[in-house]
Amino acid sequence: MTKKALLLAMFIGAPAFAQAPSGGASTGVGASKATWTTMVGYFTTAAEQMPEADYAFKPVETVRTFGQIVAHLAGAQNMMCAAALGETQKSEDDIEKSVTTKAGLVAALKASSEYCARAYGMSDAHAAGNTKLFGQDMSRMFTLNLNAVHAGEHYGNLATYMRIKGMVPPSSQPSPAQ
Repeated sequence: MTKKALLLAMFIGAPAFAQAPSGGASTGVGASKATWTTMVGYFTTAAEQMPEADYAFKPVETVRTFGQIVAHLAGAQNMMCAAALGETQKSEDDIEKSVTTKAGLVAALKASSEYCARAYGMSDAHAAGNTKLFGQDMSRMFTLNLNAVHAGEHYGNLATYMRIKGMVPPSSQPSPAQ
């Protein structure tokens, strides 16, 4: 392909490439939101399904309990989404230090998810701006992606804890349509 043909293809194809399919979830914030929504949905369902008596469960002494992981994610979401929104960040461990009941932890998780929904509602252009997280400059988009990945990381912990307790984690449960 000649240089002119390559440039022409780039300019003609760029507008079509920039348009997201319906729903807008294939690029930018929409893609990150889709990942986060899935992971936090599984996480929240796991938190709701685990009996309160098992919130103190941990497979070995060196890891967090099930309840502490729920608290950790709620606090981390508050911190990361505040950074993405450019708002004052609370300490990541605020909830882990102060909330211990299943009802309180599920409520804190849901509240942090509602707060994060605001962050995932920002435009791609706004998400390209910078913020500070962990004392480092990073894009808001990276912060949103990090939050989504973090939810997935800790959902894996909850899924393992559920399996150890003889439960089926939400991501392995049949969907209502099946």
